[in-house]
This record gives sequence, structure tokens and C-alpha cells, in this order.
Amino acid sequence: MGPIMKFQVVVLAGGMSKKLFPLVSKDVPKALLPVGNRPVLSYVLELLEANNLKDLIVVVAGEDAAVRVGGWITEAYDGRLHVEVAAVSEDIGTADALRAVLHRLVVDDVLVVSGDIVSDVPLGAIAAAHRRKRAVLTAMLCSSPSASTAEAISSTGKDKAKKPSPIDIVGLDTSHQHLLFLASGTQVDKDVKIRRSLIRVVDQMEIHMDLMDAHLYAFNRAILQEVLELCQGIKSIKQDLVPYLVRSQSFGAIASGDTQTEAVGKTPNKDDSGQPQTPMQDIVPLPQHILPGVLHPASLELTCCVYIASEGKYCSRVNSIQTYGDINRDQVAGELVFLTGYTVSNQNNVIHPTAEIGSKTTVGPQCMVGDGSKLGDKCSVKKSIVGRHCRIGSNVKIINSVVMNHVTVEDGCLIQGSVICSNVHLQERANLKDCQVGAGYIITANSEHKAEALSKREKS
Repeated sequence: MGPIMKFQVVVLAGGMSKKLFPLVSKDVPKALLPVGNRPVLSYVLELLEANNLKDLIVVVAGEDAAVRVGGWITEAYDGRLHVEVAAVSEDIGTADALRAVLHRLVVDDVLVVSGDIVSDVPLGAIAAAHRRKRAVLTAMLCSSPSASTAEAISSTGKDKAKKPSPIDIVGLDTSHQHLLFLASGTQVDKDVKIRRSLIRVVDQMEIHMDLMDAHLYAFNRAILQEVLELCQGIKSIKQDLVPYLVRSQSFGAIASGDTQTEAVGKTPNKDDSGQPQTPMQDIVPLPQHILPGVLHPASLELTCCVYIASEGKYCSRVNSIQTYGDINRDQVAGELVFLTGYTVSNQNNVIHPTAEIGSKTTVGPQCMVGDGSKLGDKCSVKKSIVGRHCRIGSNVKIINSVVMNHVTVEDGCLIQGSVICSNVHLQERANLKDCQVGAGYIITANSEHKAEALSKREKS
């Protein structure tokens, strides 16, 4: 037997995400959306490079978006990564996107990662754990931000408009090595019932709602190809493919394995028939359109494993307007600024050497000002990011906001809790609060906008 073959990586970079309207556009697809004044896709690519995972297929939804993303990758990573860019149809599921590049996968194991992840979790450790356990699937889990976010909001009374993130329900064996159940937040309404037969086989299962599926998976390529080719009804990796593999695995092997670690969760209660039962009510069934019985667990000894990120590690996705703002303001410009590669000043901010700051203008901690930008006199920037080559007038206040590139803000404007896309023009004394302004939009003088999404109509 020859040496172990290396991993291939499939990066699902998306396209024109409806959840991020009006921030994305034909000119700026999701992968190139700036986070900390860098395209969001750069965080995944540099994390992969740092972990010596350099053989990549980047899947982009839409031909035009693929051309733009491919051009940027060639310019930024030439000679550093081996990248193929594959265009797929827009509005298809993640499993369909993966299915479209199956023919390009030739090595033993495949790492599939969402292109909107911002993280410092060592991906090489996940790949090593997957191969060590000889798993059919290894899913990365990290601490869910929901509980800490809710606690912070309730204690401060601020951010009342923020919606809690959907909570994943994760079932693990007591060793925290094997994935026994997964229901995504989008599938969970109130309660979930777990099959009695599963509890009977594994004896004990811990139910976690404090862990989040990070949309980063390692797969055995042969099994992945078999399932996706035979089960055309599988459309989503998280909602269809992962639950299918979890339910097809060899639970007997898990039950007899090294899972003697003391449970930290509660032992399931007994129902009237004496069988273990979890305290959850409504079942999340395996989707009926997926063919049953494709895999034969008894002969293949399939196991689905997890890699749980360490306590101090960070992982989040830029998959909504709220997370986009949160990651920019609270993380990348704050405690995760090291991911950007920028030099932090003594004032705990990042101001590019070519930026010009006017008289009596203050740029607070956890702020960024990009190269070539000019701020006039008596401006105030607090917990905000200002992009490249912006022109900011005098007496302008920017608070808890993201201002992208080539934005013009005239004198006396107030911007709070908003995202301003590239090439926007705010005329004098405009007032924005909790708004999203699409690329190239003009905000008229003295106008006030609150909780609005403003954008130009794009030509089809």
C-alpha cells in the first residue's frame, strides 16, 4: 500500500446570497464581500494555506460571480495555492454544488468548507482526526454564540432588535467522539423526538444545544460519491446528507467502542415500555425523498465523528446581515484582528499609513480605516470599519457601522448601526440608523432613514 494520499478541499463560496441583500451585487458576490477590509473568502483560503491544505476547488454560484472570484484568487494567491474555480447554477443546494464537482475528486478524503467562515480553528487537526478515526464523516462543532449573545443582550438591555441564531440540536456519545444525531436550527420548531431504537443501541446519548455545526466537514470520498450519485434527492449537506450518513452508520460499533467517559448530560428517562426516551417531543424525520438502504452499515462499519473546537477558538459564518455586522465590528476589528494580518496601534485600532485623519477627529478602539481614505475635521468613528479610498467630510459621526470602499460622506452626516456598500454617496447632513445601503446608492441631503434596505435596481 502506497503513502496516504493528501486531502482535497472543496470550498463552497456561494454567489448572490439573498440573505445578504443588498450587500451583495453582480459586482461584489458573497465571496468578495469585505470583512475587516478584506474579502471574506480570504479568511478561509489563508486558514487552509496555514494548515498546508493547498489543493482546492472553489465552487461559485453563477458564471459571472465565478469569473470575478477566480480573477481575484489568481491575483491574490498566484503561486501559493492550487485552485480550480467551478461555476454552478445559482439557487442550488450545497449538496448539489458538491455533486457538480464529484468528478474532480480523486483522493481518499475530502474536506468541505463554507467560504463564509471566519475562524482560527486548526483545519489540519480536523483532517488528521478524520483520518485517524477512519470515519465516513467528521463534522466540526464549535460553541454556539446564541447563549452568550442572549446573556449579553439581557444584561445590557442593548441590541433588542437582534434575533437569536438558530440552535442546532446535537446528539453525541459520552466520549464526545461520535455524532449520533443532528437537527439543524432551520428544521427545529419546538421539540425533537429521537428514535427509541437509537437510544437502545448506544445506551447513552448526550443532547447538546450549546454546540453549532460549523459547516466544515471531512468526508470519505468513496462513500460521499456513492451516496450523492445514488441519492439525487439529497440537496443540502447539513439538512440531508449529514443526517443520512448519521442514520446509516454502524451504531453497534460505537456502542462497543471506547466510550466509557462519564456522561456530563442526563441519562435518558424511561418511557412506559421501559425503553430509554429523551425528553423531546416532535420527530425530525429523514426526508422521504432520499432513498433508504443505499449503504450497508453492517458490512462497511461506517462511523460519523466530530471534532469539537477548543474553548478559546473562534468560528462564525457571514451568512446574514446581522452576522456580517457583528463579525466586522465585534470580532475582526476587535479580538480577532490578528486574523487580518494588520498592525494594531497603541490605541487598539488599525489606521492604514496612507489614511489621512483631520484635525480633532477621533478614531476609537476596535476601528479600522483603510488605505487612501480621508477623514475631515471633528469627525468621530466608534466601533466601525471605514474601507479604502473613502472621502469623509467634517463633523461626521460613524458609530457601530461598516463603510466599504470608495464611499463619499459629506459634512454633518450621522451613520449608526448601518452597512454602507461601495461607491455610495451620502449628501450633507444625511442621517442613517440601522440601515443597509447597496452599492452606488445616493442618499439625499438632510434625509433620515431608519431600519431600511436601500439599493439601486440592477439591470438584468
